[in-house]
Amino acid sequence: MRLVNTSEIADCVYRLALKAGRSLTDDCRAALRAATEREQGAAKFALSAALENEICAKREQIPVCQDTGMAVVLLELGQEIFLEGAPLSEAVDGGVRRAYAEGYFRKSICDPLTRKNTGDNTPAHLHTEIVEGDKIAVTFLPKGFGSENMSALKMLTPAEGTEGILEFIVNTVKAAGSRPCPPVYVGVGIGGCFDSCAFLAKKALTREIGSRNPRADVAQIEEEALKRVNALGIGAQGFGGAVTALGVSCEIAPTHIAGLPVAVNIQCHCVRCEKEIL
Repeated sequence: MRLVNTSEIADCVYRLALKAGRSLTDDCRAALRAATEREQGAAKFALSAALENEICAKREQIPVCQDTGMAVVLLELGQEIFLEGAPLSEAVDGGVRRAYAEGYFRKSICDPLTRKNTGDNTPAHLHTEIVEGDKIAVTFLPKGFGSENMSALKMLTPAEGTEGILEFIVNTVKAAGSRPCPPVYVGVGIGGCFDSCAFLAKKALTREIGSRNPRADVAQIEEEALKRVNALGIGAQGFGGAVTALGVSCEIAPTHIAGLPVAVNIQCHCVRCEKEIL
C-alpha cells in the first residue's frame, strides 16, 4: 500500500495546467506543420499564424489561446494507493485555482442560469478511474467552448452500423463549419450509454494525434472519418483547403443490444493536453 497526500495531486494539476495553457502538444505542433506544407493561400497563412502564435506564447509565458478553457482532469488511481489529506476534488480545484491565477488565465466558469462567474475557473470537471498498481496518472485537458459547443451526441439504432457512425461524425463537423477554429481534432465515443459515450469522446482527445485504436475495425473508422472530413474542404479557419481535421480518434465500449450511442467531441486546432505519472 502506498500513501499519497492529495497535496501532491494538487501540485501536479497546477504544473500541468500552467504548461497546457501556454503551449500546444508536440503532436499538434507537428500536425499543424504538416498541414501548412499541404496548403496554400489564406489557409496556409492561417496555419502559419497559429504556429507563430504558439512561439510567442511560449516565449512570453502567456496563454496560447484566449479561451483557457474548462479544466478537465482525468485521474487513473492505482488501487494500491491510499489517499490522505484534503478531499480529492478540493485538491484538484486547488491546483486549478493556483495555476489560473498565476498564469493570468481567463476565468470562464459560471453558474449556467445566473451566469455568475465562480472567479477562479473551478470547479474542474474531474473523472476518476481505479486501475491496478500504485501509480497515479494525471491528465489535464483545458477545453475551450468554441469547439465544445459544436460537439454532439446521437443515439443511433444498431441497424445504422458503421456507415451511420461515419455519417454522424462527418455531418457534425460539416455543421460546425469554421466556428470551432479548424483544423479540428475530432474525438469520437462509440458505445456505452448516454453519459459514458460522451466521456469516451472526451477521452479520445487525450490521445496523440495520428494514433490508431488497437482494434482494426475501430482504426478503420478513424481513417475513413478523417478522409471524409477532410474532403469537406472547410480548411483552416474556414478558408478552404485540404486539411479540415488534424485527426480523428475513437474510443469504444460495450453497449446495450438495443442501442448504438455515438458522441463527437470537437477540439479546435489549439490542442492542449498534458500528462504526468505520480
